[in-house]
Formats: sequence, structure tokens, C-alpha cells
Amino acid sequence: MNNEVNKLNDLQNIGKTLAEKLIFAGIETPQQLFTFGSENAFIKLATIDENVCINQLYALEGAIQWIRWHDLSRERKLELLEFFKSLKK
Repeated sequence: MNNEVNKLNDLQNIGKTLAEKLIFAGIETPQQLFTFGSENAFIKLATIDENVCINQLYALEGAIQWIRWHDLSRERKLELLEFFKSLKK
């Protein structure tokens, strides 16, 4: 991890609004996000925001991988989509 990254919105894909939601959900630092992982962080987001969407899940994964979420592998996007669908049942 880059030592200069101290705030969530310093990460790729994490803007002010998503950073605020993560903090409200109890994830306050980039290190906490990396520790939780995208799926668990998304579950925490879903507990405070019933309107969470697949793009937020992709954004979290991209932030963890240090890439734009658009550049996630097709396979990883499909895994995340299946996870997202399983939560909506």
C-alpha cells in the first residue's frame, strides 16, 4: 500500500460520497477497506444504504486492486455480479 494514502477518497474509485458512506458503515481507513475486502465492505454498506448498486461493489474492488473499476477482469466482475445477485434474493 502506498504510505501516502491515508484517506478513503485518496483511493481509486472512492469519491467523497462513497467515502462518507464507508465511514458511516464503520470503515474509516484504506487499511480497514483492504482488510474487509470488497464483498464484506459492500455488506456493511448495504446495512446503511438500501440503494447500494453493483457499481459501488466494483468501485470497492477496484480500489482494493489499485485500478479503475472499469479495468477489473471480466472474471472478477462476473464473480462480483453473482455475489451481488445473491444478496438481492
